[in-house]
Amino acid sequence: MMPLVAIVGRPNVGKSTLFNRIFGHRRAIVEDVPGVTRDRNYAEVTRYEKPFTLVDTGGFEPDSKESLLQQMRQQSQLAIEEADLIIFLMDGREGLTPSDMEVAELLRRQPKPVLYVVNKVDGEKQEEASLEFYSLGVEELLTVSAEHGRGISTLMEAVLELLPSGSGRAEVDEVTRIAVIGRPNVGKSSLVNRLLGFERVVANPQSGTTRDSIDTLFVYNRKPYLLIDTAGIRRKGRVSQKLEKFSVVHALKAIDRADVVLMVIDAVEGVTEQDLNVAGYAHEKGRAVILVVNKWDAIEKDNQTLGRYVEEVRMGFKFMSYAPIQFVSALTGQRVARIMDEVCKVSEQFSRRVSTSELNKVLEAAVAAHQPPIFRGKRLKIFYMTQVSTKPPSFIVFVSKSQGIHFSYERYLLNKIREHFGFEGTPIRLFFRDNKSSD
Repeated sequence: MMPLVAIVGRPNVGKSTLFNRIFGHRRAIVEDVPGVTRDRNYAEVTRYEKPFTLVDTGGFEPDSKESLLQQMRQQSQLAIEEADLIIFLMDGREGLTPSDMEVAELLRRQPKPVLYVVNKVDGEKQEEASLEFYSLGVEELLTVSAEHGRGISTLMEAVLELLPSGSGRAEVDEVTRIAVIGRPNVGKSSLVNRLLGFERVVANPQSGTTRDSIDTLFVYNRKPYLLIDTAGIRRKGRVSQKLEKFSVVHALKAIDRADVVLMVIDAVEGVTEQDLNVAGYAHEKGRAVILVVNKWDAIEKDNQTLGRYVEEVRMGFKFMSYAPIQFVSALTGQRVARIMDEVCKVSEQFSRRVSTSELNKVLEAAVAAHQPPIFRGKRLKIFYMTQVSTKPPSFIVFVSKSQGIHFSYERYLLNKIREHFGFEGTPIRLFFRDNKSSD
């Protein structure tokens, strides 16, 4: 499980610029897999000796019924609860503000490591002006220019020193871990209680409580499961919708620990951008996924309602066509019993291994039906394929020139693998390698 680093601070202090600087480049908007939403506020940073997940909490704005200070406090509180390390970013040009002082006071009382960083410090003049930030009572202050890269190496040394070492999972491998994720108030706690058969967590239609994740071990069909409830983050009053996006941090940590993800969607509100963002992370992390459309009892239905909803969900989650869909009502218990049967099937596919001989029969038939592309004037040759790992199922295909494989042909082979072997509910990883003997 990767450590999580959150950047917090007022609007326009340069959080997104620092985010991109640490990540290494501007966040990509393109993805070969159709339908993946890439405009996210998190990224896996792997270019340092300790990999970590970086979260930008930027984008929250004052609501007409919420003061900026209140939102700053809530944003920072969420970061404190979820992050392993916090970068508190302030604006060296604008100077120390009451908002900065209030958040700093909140951070000082918490047990999490915090780096106090002044941005937009481009030279000696700004460096001298930044001394006023020491009035916050902090022992160490880092100055950077996220735009120009000044002081970033020093900042990263401090980040890496404070990050926890190791990334192993605490639970034993035999336990299948199920993460229940989704936006606030979609019914995750009610669903957890229904799955377990008793009131394990507080389920309340009124938002306003913030809790830690609750893990529950249970047995189903003589197999052990660990249910990870991420229902803890809810909106407090009428918080800006953009602030709600930070609840994604909670889901990221749960996904990192999970084998199977139950992505809960509100049937009344439909598929939202945040649903796609969180589900996209589960896809990229290679987790098995079941799409759970909750509050199905609240929808007025006719003979075409189910078909329309399936189409809407499939259109939204184009990149996750392998994920089964369950329509349930956690409130009434309607169809909830089907979820665990689906979890059993999906986790089995997630761990499935197929023989090399079977794979290559499918590969030969696929190549015969649709030849690989021409690369640099020559038709590519595909030699053989073998499975190298499970969770998710991953395969290596040996070819004459791996760089010549277009993603459309990769998608074609993936579809053929699914057509013959199923792998419902789980992503498949396909890697192409040069066959040295063909040189």
